[in-house]
Amino acid sequence: MAEQKQRVFSGIQPSGTLTLGNYLGAMKNFVTLQDEADCIFCIVDLHAITVPQEPAALRQNTINLAALYLAAGINPEKSTLFIQSHVPAHAELGWMLQCVAYYGELGRMTQFKDKSAKKEVVTAGLFTYPALMAADILLYQTTLVPVGEDQKQHLELTRDIAERFNSKYGETFTIPEPFIPKVGGRIMSLEDPTKKMSKSDESAGAYISMLDDPAVIRKKLSRAVTDSGREVRYDPEEKAAISNLMTIYSLCANKSLEEIEQQYEGQGYGPFKKDLAEVVVSTLEPIQQRYQELLNSGEVEQILRNGAERAASQCSETLNHVKSRFGFIL
Repeated sequence: MAEQKQRVFSGIQPSGTLTLGNYLGAMKNFVTLQDEADCIFCIVDLHAITVPQEPAALRQNTINLAALYLAAGINPEKSTLFIQSHVPAHAELGWMLQCVAYYGELGRMTQFKDKSAKKEVVTAGLFTYPALMAADILLYQTTLVPVGEDQKQHLELTRDIAERFNSKYGETFTIPEPFIPKVGGRIMSLEDPTKKMSKSDESAGAYISMLDDPAVIRKKLSRAVTDSGREVRYDPEEKAAISNLMTIYSLCANKSLEEIEQQYEGQGYGPFKKDLAEVVVSTLEPIQQRYQELLNSGEVEQILRNGAERAASQCSETLNHVKSRFGFIL
């Protein structure tokens, strides 16, 4: 009997352009994963509205993000790609799991503390959205969730909610495990290697957007901070900045860190950064080209409609099972 594939679920918010860090830390792995696992990729627009959104921008960002996923190599024949709000089961189970989650554990979420500290008004949705995130994952009996270090706490909460529900109502949910790639799980800022590369950084020089022009990419990398000395050596403790740039090079060029060290032995940072820029440009250019083709084709909307139909059929059994467990009349 053939071994059953792992089921992978990943949700990403449609809030502006993705960075090179998003691509190397997540999307590049997804393209490989879709050949080995049953992958579900969800554009989580319901999560996006936990903070104010401009309606026209949200609509455009959602389509743009789907086009980027497809341009990066996500294949709708192999994976399910859809918009969260197109599958009502997410919101429905999200409400039910709010009634399983505890107020105290939601209040302990560090992302809630960070985001709410910067806002004059904090919505109830921002507080309870980890329950919706749990619903996203548990609806599909997910076995693996690709997470960055900053999302591990939310996955732990998802596991706690699932175990609590299973304990009270009987085995219902698969308990998901985190999937953290060994290399590139966390690409850091070009200006501060102690911070994760983020599109919300106030300085545009701190990150490379997946849609940055080649000239902009070259300029940003030429200005990227380095460490004292001139040795191209991987040492995250002593040489955090150059180690981050080496990780980017390694993932874009499919070269080992040792190969890169040998290649630039005795050459210093200048030649390394110049070559790194070309490696990044050649990685992103075909994606950018395909992205522009997709945006103007009408193909994206049809793929998302098909994906929503597939996702709805994949999660309906779990939703009905949960409703039955609660005592709802089906």
